[in-house]
Amino acid sequence: MKTLLNLFLLFGLISIAACNNNSKESQSQKTPGLKEFELASQEISYSTDSTEMKGYLAYDANQDGKRPGIIVIHEWWGHNQYVRDRANKLAELGYVAFALDMYGDGKLASHPEDAGKFSGMVMSNMNEAKARFEAAVASLKSNDNVDAENIGAIGYCFGGSVALTMANLGYDLDAVAAFHSGVQLPFPPSEDIKAKILVANGADDPFIPAESVNQFKEAMDKVGADYEYVAYEGVVHSFTSPYADSMGTEFGLPLVYNEEADNDSWKKLQDLFDRAFAK
Repeated sequence: MKTLLNLFLLFGLISIAACNNNSKESQSQKTPGLKEFELASQEISYSTDSTEMKGYLAYDANQDGKRPGIIVIHEWWGHNQYVRDRANKLAELGYVAFALDMYGDGKLASHPEDAGKFSGMVMSNMNEAKARFEAAVASLKSNDNVDAENIGAIGYCFGGSVALTMANLGYDLDAVAAFHSGVQLPFPPSEDIKAKILVANGADDPFIPAESVNQFKEAMDKVGADYEYVAYEGVVHSFTSPYADSMGTEFGLPLVYNEEADNDSWKKLQDLFDRAFAK
């Protein structure tokens, strides 16, 4: 247990393209008063100079016109079904969502020790991390349904730290949201930040020290960043994931799904996008 907790804490300190259509799925859902929603999804192969990656694109096939594109960055487990589920939820909201692959070849971790190694390898090489993020953004923008002038990024745990790091580096993103994410990042906030930012964490998450939160807020305030930090009382790590409880039980870690915090943070995400993409 101590070893696994140390891995999580280490992660909190360090973490901070042409497309090939491999498969396509669709499903319909009727919403009263609205045009029928039809989910279209595609598995996407894309690459950097050194790494082949497997992403997932989701959008509403019945929606006309271009719309904002959202990058979705996975937890330290890798590109799994959960990150695809979140991409699908964004498609329902009217966005084109691209769940990227930060590890390459769709690699997944089945144990926290492996997850720590995978995430550590990525974030210890920021040039490669940036290249993988940039390749995903390029792949998203290449889709005919995407308004390339309106791009956001969201991430969970490891993915939240990646998203915040890219915002700190001044990437041209309109909105960035991080959920149960470490805020001790390899690059501090700067005046180059362009994105409006939301961070939603559990106030009782043992992997996010209170001092790191205070330092993050002070740094964001210093550069005049447009951000909101939300801390949910009584909530711990991975609160947005329905898979959290089983993973926590299996590995003896404080991972617990919290429906109220999940729903509220998702609503706050929608509010962020409404502001960021307002015409």
